[in-house]
Amino acid sequence: MTETAATPGPTGPVRIDAWLWSVRLFKTRSAATAACRAGHITIDGNPAKASLRIAPGTRIHIRRPGHELILDVVHTLSKRVGPPVAREAYRDHSPERVRPRDVGLPVRARGSGRPTKRERRKLEELRGKLPE
Repeated sequence: MTETAATPGPTGPVRIDAWLWSVRLFKTRSAATAACRAGHITIDGNPAKASLRIAPGTRIHIRRPGHELILDVVHTLSKRVGPPVAREAYRDHSPERVRPRDVGLPVRARGSGRPTKRERRKLEELRGKLPE
């Protein structure tokens, strides 16, 4: 395998939906097109149509539930490539992802019986209920 096959260089301008699919940011090209139609993809603050052509140096903002991706295009690709090559096609400038604290319900050991009054009050405090 030659080095050019492992790391494809810049090609001509490509459609943004095809590029998003080829660098594995979306599972299908249809999903990338739907994200463009919904306004989740912006370039320079303007919503991007799926047919918009991008070139190296373009900055793309992708809005996803709970976070935003900010990417600079390094290589334009029109065919889907493997994950190592796909990561080389863009530079990620996204802010650190902050995950909400998932408190959930505490798990009691099986057979430990009913919670004591103190444990019950702590459970209510975690759930946000105030004692009356």
